[in-house]
Amino acid sequence: MDVHPQGQVTPVKHNETPQKTFFNSIAPTEDELRILNKVSAIIPTLTVTDFNKTTSAKNSRASIFNPRQKYCTGETLTVQIEMFDYLGNKKTYGGDFIKAKIFSANLKAGATGKVEDLNNGMYHINFTLSWEGKVYVSLVLHHSSEAVSALWRARNHGYGLVYFIGTFVNGTRQVKTECGFQLNGTKDVCEYRYEKENESYFCTKVENFDCGSLSYLQSFNKDLSFLSSLEKILVQRENIAVAIQKDFEYIDVSTCARTSSAPLEQCKIGMDSPLPSGFVLKNVWNPVFCQIKNFSTPEQMYTCLQDKMIYILGDSTLRQWFYTLTGTFKGLKTFNLHRSGLESLLIAADHTKNILLYWKKHSHPFVASHFYTVKDNAYMSQEIDQLAGGPHYVLVICLGQHFRLFPIHLFIRRVLNVYKAVERLLIRSPDTKVIIKTENAREVDSNAERLSDFHGYIQNLIVMETFSNLRVAWVDAWDMSIAYNTNNVHLPELVIRNQILMFLTYIC
Repeated sequence: MDVHPQGQVTPVKHNETPQKTFFNSIAPTEDELRILNKVSAIIPTLTVTDFNKTTSAKNSRASIFNPRQKYCTGETLTVQIEMFDYLGNKKTYGGDFIKAKIFSANLKAGATGKVEDLNNGMYHINFTLSWEGKVYVSLVLHHSSEAVSALWRARNHGYGLVYFIGTFVNGTRQVKTECGFQLNGTKDVCEYRYEKENESYFCTKVENFDCGSLSYLQSFNKDLSFLSSLEKILVQRENIAVAIQKDFEYIDVSTCARTSSAPLEQCKIGMDSPLPSGFVLKNVWNPVFCQIKNFSTPEQMYTCLQDKMIYILGDSTLRQWFYTLTGTFKGLKTFNLHRSGLESLLIAADHTKNILLYWKKHSHPFVASHFYTVKDNAYMSQEIDQLAGGPHYVLVICLGQHFRLFPIHLFIRRVLNVYKAVERLLIRSPDTKVIIKTENAREVDSNAERLSDFHGYIQNLIVMETFSNLRVAWVDAWDMSIAYNTNNVHLPELVIRNQILMFLTYIC
């Protein structure tokens, strides 16, 4: 199909033969296959035949590896986990999805641990002890290795878990039809292809309605599963996020040797973000690789935004940034765009201080129970290619939550397309500030096949590795959401404000 020079997507009609399946059949590139193969290599390939032979959190045991009489701040605590199945047999392979953190509730402190899979049923969890006092350890088997294998296979089985209904508009007439990345049937279709990035989306063609009259989309879950009956049991709520038994309650941590260390440098663009990336203390986020600027007043924070054009591209977890910024800084006045349905575009500005704040949702797939307009739809790479860039431009991006319900190759292709667009932006305007927010953990009781945090974890690995060689900055929402002990896709205001403090530090 044709693509306008500006990168717009032009819809075209297809007249196809009966029983044709419409989907993006473009062969994967070498880069896409490389990432897919690398990720697949860390995920076990298992066939579940007996629930009792799967990992049991209650039968597994955790102990301190090489325990000491005294623990000091700055040291590493290593916890060893030995996994057993429901029959009491020791597991001989790895692949379990574990969430681990240390915390001190009275200090409002928390930090995640780095999981080392020994691939023999044993794991080492390494924690950095960043505060003194009684420190507790939380070890949760989020999914057994058997559930991980099942979720990975099911995810890559197809697109059928979600379907979209599109609304075509012709004057006062409206008609609805099915849309998606894959359509089965004998009817004509409209294909919305962005040739440059090998991206395609389809809607069933409606008689007497032009393909370009597609105006709204809405998504619905299908009553469908790619899991077997036994695999469904593995991802039932009672078998997700189960605490692993420990042979200790807590450790006492002291501030020992008073050795003076050089203060951390202020957070800036281009710094590598390690795993874990920081810790919470007294409800304040503290990166371990840099220092957040000490803003003494809201006016000092607002000065960071002066003479800047801030483009925020992503999902509703970044839409929270827009609302927090406009709610905090009253000089930012929002525009009434007279839209109906779910927000797809938000704009605010302060003409006195020459600040533009712009949030836009990413393009397909956008999974939402409310309808939303597609008339300003553009892929994130298209949006980035339209930016002039420069010292007054700030770009914030986040991809993830809406992709969890679709095969991973769709996410890989999108991430690579965004990466290439950011690379082009930094080549023509190297002083543009680019910040990447990882996706955060979400509710445990969500439908695991569609929305499990395992999918988010894998997607974060893909994003971090893909962008590792570019001069960008990171806000590790995954790390923060677990350390703050939040269990909601939309994080509390306190966490969002700490993310924004880090963002402001990067752009000051």
